[in-house]
Amino acid sequence: MTQGADRTPGRRAVLGAAVLGSAALGIGGATAAHAEERHSGPSGHGSSGHGPHGLAVPTVIAHRGASGYRPEHTLGSYQLALDMGAHIIEQDLVPTKDGHLVCRHENDITGTTDVSARPEFASRRTTKSVDGTSLTGWFTEDFTLAELKTLRATERIPASRQENTLYDGRWTVPTFEEVLRWAEQEGRRRGRPVWLHVETKHPTYFRGIGLGLEEPLAKLLRRYGRHRANSPVFLQSFEPSSIERLAKLVSSPRVVLLSGAATRPWDFVQAGDPRTVADLVTPEGLAWIASYAQGIGPTLDLVVPRDASGKLGAPTTLVRDAHAKGLLLHPYTMRNENSFLPADFRRGTDPNAYGDAFGAFKVYFEQGIDGIFTDNPDTGLLAREDFLAR
Repeated sequence: MTQGADRTPGRRAVLGAAVLGSAALGIGGATAAHAEERHSGPSGHGSSGHGPHGLAVPTVIAHRGASGYRPEHTLGSYQLALDMGAHIIEQDLVPTKDGHLVCRHENDITGTTDVSARPEFASRRTTKSVDGTSLTGWFTEDFTLAELKTLRATERIPASRQENTLYDGRWTVPTFEEVLRWAEQEGRRRGRPVWLHVETKHPTYFRGIGLGLEEPLAKLLRRYGRHRANSPVFLQSFEPSSIERLAKLVSSPRVVLLSGAATRPWDFVQAGDPRTVADLVTPEGLAWIASYAQGIGPTLDLVVPRDASGKLGAPTTLVRDAHAKGLLLHPYTMRNENSFLPADFRRGTDPNAYGDAFGAFKVYFEQGIDGIFTDNPDTGLLAREDFLAR
């Protein structure tokens, strides 16, 4: 594939417009469509991908589906997110023992399935080192797909989201191919493509045990026609080398995820690369990312840091610097619960109660980000309406 075509100056605007143009065909309800229309050109999005005061029109990305309301990475969570009007639905991919890609946030499925209650799999419990962290539990790479399909998905954080436990056991662990088929079916039914945001999890670890993620992912993308530069999909990873590898296999838009400033991507650790995320968010680091990717997915604290008390401080220059290199920004993750919000927007003393999520969304949208991951897509869409109505 030709890398230069991906780095044209208008690439960021084109990608944003493609997502929102698809959304304008029916996503988000009448109010959202009306709000967008007042800031739109004939194609259903801002003529240069911008909203009020020249800021980017943010897309709402359903983090692991509508995971604030259903157990994450289930077809129920994905469907609810789409029905709510989310512009993009996220999947995290890990492999099974026999090489199938399945949707789980981690390969450790102890807390997201009922595996611990299955006596037939008791002997599979083991301790592993994954990206330098020792974990004890059950892991997808020790199960065939047929075995994994006998398990049922459960809520990952039941203490925080007790209501979600109502749906424990309702869904199985979906394969990525099942999600692709679901997206095709929903796309035909709705008359517009269903956008996906697909993450390779722990790619260096899995390649080390003979279960590389990129090749089977690229094969599926080609099979379902999502391998082109204009395909309705983003590919993402915390390991830049995984995105570089994917860039050689498919032309689909690609995003490098960025954790805390002091951290190092695991592939950097393994390769002896001394750079940290702080190095990658400099203009030089961003230029390097732009040579093989179309966007970054930074933690929100890289956009607006929190101080020692947990309150938001002064914004960084990351949005401006990334946009100067033609990169989209899809930061993560907004959630409604007090325990996840900046201290400025917590309300009351119950950590599991909802705080002022709308206030926090407003601050982040005002930075000019191109999209945001959220567990609560309905809240994100209402916050976006507020932003567009200004």
